[in-house]
Amino acid sequence: MAGRHFDEWQVGDRIVHELRRTVTETDNLLFTTMTHNPQPLHLDAEAAKASEFGQILVNGTFSFALMIGLSVGDTTMGTLIANLGYDKLVMPKPVFIGDTLRCETEVTDLKESRSRPEAGIVTFTHRLLNQRDEIVCQCLRMALLKKRSA
Repeated sequence: MAGRHFDEWQVGDRIVHELRRTVTETDNLLFTTMTHNPQPLHLDAEAAKASEFGQILVNGTFSFALMIGLSVGDTTMGTLIANLGYDKLVMPKPVFIGDTLRCETEVTDLKESRSRPEAGIVTFTHRLLNQRDEIVCQCLRMALLKKRSA
């Protein structure tokens, strides 16, 4: 399970990542408290029950972090120099405790690095889907990767 080098990617490459994760109450509680997020929708069962969702919502930044984590082994493990940024982050559907999440990735752009001839920039579109195949999180990730041949 290793990432690919810049020169091993092509625009249009797609990966359906094998790793999945069922989100637990503990995941949500630990992540939310660890990041000092006091949002009652994430922590207060009664407040969440009274909301339009009727139940605890999983912290969106947990969903985002999980999406990136599920993708790393197949995309940038061992080849990453740096993540340069994330763009167009959306969360079109809520995530609830008990949802099972999986990730898909597509390469949407490749660019040679102007300052580093031994590296290039890959733009990945990551999508996090629930067990109903609904997109619950999506973003672009720009990653500076090593080249296999410099």
